[in-house]
Amino acid sequence: MIFNATTNMVNCKEMKREVRNEEAMKKFAESFGRVVHGGELFELVGDVGAGKTTFTKGLAEGMGITEAVQSPTFTISRVYDARDGLELRHYDFYRLPEAGIMANELAEAVTDPTVVTVVEWAEVVESVLPENRLRLEIIATGEDTREITVTAHGERAEKLLEAVA
Repeated sequence: MIFNATTNMVNCKEMKREVRNEEAMKKFAESFGRVVHGGELFELVGDVGAGKTTFTKGLAEGMGITEAVQSPTFTISRVYDARDGLELRHYDFYRLPEAGIMANELAEAVTDPTVVTVVEWAEVVESVLPENRLRLEIIATGEDTREITVTAHGERAEKLLEAVA
């Protein structure tokens, strides 16, 4: 199912997707949420307002989370209970010039097999991010349209990308 979006598989490690509105972004993300098993990391890259939190809302819906997902811009992190004993941890490092002790918390989260981790503005924690991750670059191409480039780093991330392609 395309969900009001177009897909172009470049190879098994990268996928480009255009979404035409916020609902299409959520549906795209929801497809990932339905197939995660824990231990996955999503690195979201994009300008303010690009749709990073909207993507996270859709991911949460796919994971069976009914709680309202909010941006952690001011709280740095938010945690949500999901289906099958999973947990979604959403981090936003936009306001931090350096990670400090948050790097330790993030390092713990990304090694927990029951946690799905989403990181926005990851530059300050690059050193603790695992090699195996999905990097999503979101670019506004119009008022409501976005181009998303999903790059899989590592075998597990490649399998996840293939599962939603």
